[in-house]
Amino acid sequence: MNRKTLQIHVPILEQTIEGKQFEYGKQTYIMGILNVTPDSFSDGGDFVDAQKAFDHAVDMLKDGAHIIDIGGESTRPGFTPVTAEEEIKRTVPVIKLLREKTNAIISVDTTKAVVAEEAIKNGAHIINDIWGLQKDPEMIAVAAKYQVPVVIMHNQDGTYYEGDMMESIIRFLKESIAIAIKGGLKKENIILDPGVGFGKTSEQNMVLMTRLKEIRDMGYPVLLGTSRKSMIGKILDVPAKERVFGTVATTVMGILQGMDIVRVHDVKENAEAAKVTDVIVRVNNG
Repeated sequence: MNRKTLQIHVPILEQTIEGKQFEYGKQTYIMGILNVTPDSFSDGGDFVDAQKAFDHAVDMLKDGAHIIDIGGESTRPGFTPVTAEEEIKRTVPVIKLLREKTNAIISVDTTKAVVAEEAIKNGAHIINDIWGLQKDPEMIAVAAKYQVPVVIMHNQDGTYYEGDMMESIIRFLKESIAIAIKGGLKKENIILDPGVGFGKTSEQNMVLMTRLKEIRDMGYPVLLGTSRKSMIGKILDVPAKERVFGTVATTVMGILQGMDIVRVHDVKENAEAAKVTDVIVRVNNG
């Protein structure tokens, strides 16, 4: 086999977070998922205790996570919304523990500006917004005030797309980018996420997985979140916690299309797969 056919060629994009240099394009970064919720789709209730959540985060860091993403409200289909106060109550104690006892890069997974600001004040470094700055109009003000990186994800209500789905996804992301730039967020603080599993059927997610490079071609780092999702369950017919190897397959697929960050529950397995894939395919990117 000609090795050159496996190489990926994407521009190197640099970002500094809490003094740490992220060189997107040279390697894949691992974001470990830490849901401090009672009802998330695969790990709900596992880490509602702050100390237990902290211990799990430390384990993920040891296993190769570069970022810990803390969420206090489930985003699974049919989730029960919680108040900002409850979300803060769930997330901030864990953020404080991580900030005091580790040098972890911390992301807060929220759609609420007030939660994002409280998280940042207590040590979070990244905002992960599943509605791409288009749900809470105050979110961009918080992001711009603190100049923190923001993960802008595609989302929509329902799964109907008029015309080409990828064109619609890219149009949404461009709107979010415009909101970010107009609101004062620096371009280098933008990370995109195509939103696998959000506003898409399993079949649509599978199509999206073959066209990820179109998102990277927009000129920003891209985060891929496929971990344990229903698309994998539909293919393998296994429950969420048994979708580790299916998730690894999507991680490798993503890297082959230039994805920069993978957001996963099972850090060790995905970190090892990413490391091997990086060595093989990112040879021209250092």
